[in-house]
Amino acid sequence: MLVRDRAFFASMFLTVLADQILLFLVPLVIFQITGNVAWSGLAFFFETLPRYLTFPVAGILCDRYSPIMLLRVSRVLRALVCLIGITGQIVFGGVWWLIALSAIVGVLTTQGLLALEMVLVGAFKDQRFEKVASYSQLASQMGVVLGPLTAAYLMVLWPWETVLIQATGLFVLSDAVFRLWPGQVRMVDPPAPLEERHPFADLKHAFVLIWQLPDLLRAIFQAAGVNLIIGATLATAAAMMTGFFDRSEQEYAWLQVGGALATLAVLTLTAHVHFGLNTLGRTAYALICLGAVLTGLGAHPLVYALGFLLIAGFDKMFNIYVRTLRKEIIPPSEFGKTTGAIICLNNLSQPLAGLMVALFAAGDDARAVLLGLAAIMALIGVWTFRRKIAASH
Repeated sequence: MLVRDRAFFASMFLTVLADQILLFLVPLVIFQITGNVAWSGLAFFFETLPRYLTFPVAGILCDRYSPIMLLRVSRVLRALVCLIGITGQIVFGGVWWLIALSAIVGVLTTQGLLALEMVLVGAFKDQRFEKVASYSQLASQMGVVLGPLTAAYLMVLWPWETVLIQATGLFVLSDAVFRLWPGQVRMVDPPAPLEERHPFADLKHAFVLIWQLPDLLRAIFQAAGVNLIIGATLATAAAMMTGFFDRSEQEYAWLQVGGALATLAVLTLTAHVHFGLNTLGRTAYALICLGAVLTGLGAHPLVYALGFLLIAGFDKMFNIYVRTLRKEIIPPSEFGKTTGAIICLNNLSQPLAGLMVALFAAGDDARAVLLGLAAIMALIGVWTFRRKIAASH
């Protein structure tokens, strides 16, 4: 890592660390307050639906405004929203303040992620992008690994409200560190388009391409099947581990860390072993489905943990399959707006999974919902991998 860019990657690590503390803390606290996994599912629905609906809009904003400005505004507003949310919860009680906090922070995280991608592409043109991407992935993964552990062990020392305030401080610290990064001057605003086009025209064109380009619909259905399981797992993991299996918050944190380490292991395997694209997709999809079945059986905490690790690890392999497929299909000139729309469609099944948990889970037991969604995922996989969905022209 170049010395001049240490502040950039340090700021990125602090942001991801704060995000991961919130992702660990909020569903756990909601379950502790309500004692019902259905509330965790409902919170997940309201947190993820705005997040993924925002992707197309966030992409358009990144094309029209400075990504540096959008990245900094995203961090500062996340800190402000956390303060307002915790104040409301302390003063008025209930869980809706925490649900609203999660929803708004999710939207701001979406904007921050797309702005960060623009900064990586624009400010590091003098370096090999694979190297830059590796450093950014390392900084992000360190935050993913340490976030749950940090939250769990801080909760041993302080009440969760104090831990949430500390996460707020990390957003502020991240922005302060980012100010020290000299690379901001390397960002060059893109040239103004020759023809000003309305944002809705961009969105309409993106959805037309999704309908017309071959295999994109098939990939979207497959990703939606995977995200059903990802959403249900994220919405129920805290309740299943600390409620149904009666494990400690620290053990739940270590499960999250195990998921992050499994991700690193699978990514390393994918990088060093050559798989055909179709083999990559089929393998990842099948193992995620197997993981969903294991978590849904609820036979033993170790069985659940194995299923969780399969889901967390091979989600990234499937992500590589989908991203590679998109790159091969979408014309470069249409890639940005089309990808934003696809990410939105891919991930709408995550809040749907949270809603299913809210409607059908019982107490701290989400096994029936997990098995039902695993069956749906299996049916989608059999349908889409055995045949191609015909595109309309």
